[in-house]
Amino acid sequence: MDLQDQLKNLFPEHISENPTEDNQKGDSLWMQDEPIICKYEKRKGKPITILEGYTGATEDFKALAKEIKTKLSVGGSFKDDKIIIQGDYRDKIMNILKDKGFNVKRVGG
Repeated sequence: MDLQDQLKNLFPEHISENPTEDNQKGDSLWMQDEPIICKYEKRKGKPITILEGYTGATEDFKALAKEIKTKLSVGGSFKDDKIIIQGDYRDKIMNILKDKGFNVKRVGG
């Protein structure tokens, strides 16, 4: 019996809500008219993919970064209103964003 089951037994009337699940579904993300810029760079000899240009809430962009990193099983970070993904995944990221309904513009190479 794990902790969640024990808490359910102690507080059966409590309804637990997980706000991160709503952000991961992609339904609550703000859609914008301008395209998200997807570009490729090399830093210290390593390839990276950078996404920038999202004008919605920072939390939505962070949730989008987490979802992309999870789907691609890669590392990355969120800094200065940019998503930085380790590796050259421009095509895969653009397909993920297009499926969600975003306009994406490929920049560089």
